[in-house]
Parts: sequence; C-alpha cells; structure tokens
Amino acid sequence: MLTDADTVIAALRRTMFQSVTVLLDSPDSFSAFKRALTTNPQLSVEARREPEYFAKTSSNLTTIMRFVAYVVGSIMAVGAVFGALNTMYSAVSARSVEIATLRAIGFGGFPVVVSVLVEASLLSLLGGVLGAGLAWIIFDGNGVSALGGGFTQLVFHLAVTPSLVVQGIVWAVVIGLLGGLLPALRAARLPITDALRSV
Repeated sequence: MLTDADTVIAALRRTMFQSVTVLLDSPDSFSAFKRALTTNPQLSVEARREPEYFAKTSSNLTTIMRFVAYVVGSIMAVGAVFGALNTMYSAVSARSVEIATLRAIGFGGFPVVVSVLVEASLLSLLGGVLGAGLAWIIFDGNGVSALGGGFTQLVFHLAVTPSLVVQGIVWAVVIGLLGGLLPALRAARLPITDALRSV
C-alpha cells in the first residue's frame, strides 16, 4: 500500500517515523551517509544496511524458529535411532548363522562389531544422501508462508546449501552408528553353538 506519510502518522496517532529506507548512489557511500547521520546532534537515529535491519527486527522470530527446529529435529533423530536399531537387530537376527560361522572359523568379536557398524553407516549414508537430494529438489529456493495474511504475512525463502547437505549426511551417519551399536555388540556376543543350531 502506498500512501502519504503524514496521513499514516495522523491515522496511527504517532509523531515520528519508525524507519526510513534510503536509496544511495552506490554501496560505497553508506559509510559517509552513516557518519553524516550519527554525527548530527539534532538526530537520534541508527543507520544500518537493509539486511542488518531485517536481521535485527526478526531476531526474536528467528530464535523461536530455531528452537522449534531443534526440538522437532531432536524428536526425529530419536525416532531415527530407534528405526536404525530395529533394522540392524533384524539384519543381525537374519544373519545369525553367517555371523556364528565367521566366529567359528576364527574371527573375533571386534571384526563382527566393525562389519555391523560399517553396514549401519553405509545404509544411513545412503539414506542421508537420498534425503538430502529430496530436500534439495522439494525445498531449495521455495517460499514458505509462516503466518496469516494481511500485514502479518511472512514468507521464508528456503535454501538447501552444500554445508547443510553435508551436515545432514553427517548426522545421518552418526544416527546410523548409534542405532547399529547395540545390534553390533549383540552380534559379537551371540553364542556360536546356539546360532548354529538355529539352522
């Protein structure tokens, strides 16, 4: 909405401007402009570049959104750990005879633990890469409306950056390793005779 500033001030019963946007000749002239404003004793203003201004005005909302993201992400991570536990327990149970055979021919518990953890990490790496690819296809560059319409509408533009992709894949592998640790220890402690009798 475009309107006369004096009309808006009268309608809102205010006596001052909250913010003013200035278009400068070049980005390099910002320092001189800021110096002219801050050294003027008649003015009590702060001069900021537009990205800094929006970052400061949305800092509270950013904090809330980060908190929500960490809570939701933590809940999903716990669910993923239990999913990895279930998957790896099933894999160890299905291959108990092969694991017992390896133990019978001389392989110790440590190589068995390593093999199960490598399998868990490879599966989680594959899942992390697939999830990162889907996130990039679906979310990168898209806008998400956060609040209602009118003056309160906020739109977030999502960006799936390479650093976020790497961070997501690393977390996927860590979660896979955590989920595969207990099944790996169970596989290493599996009694050889009981596993061979289950053929």
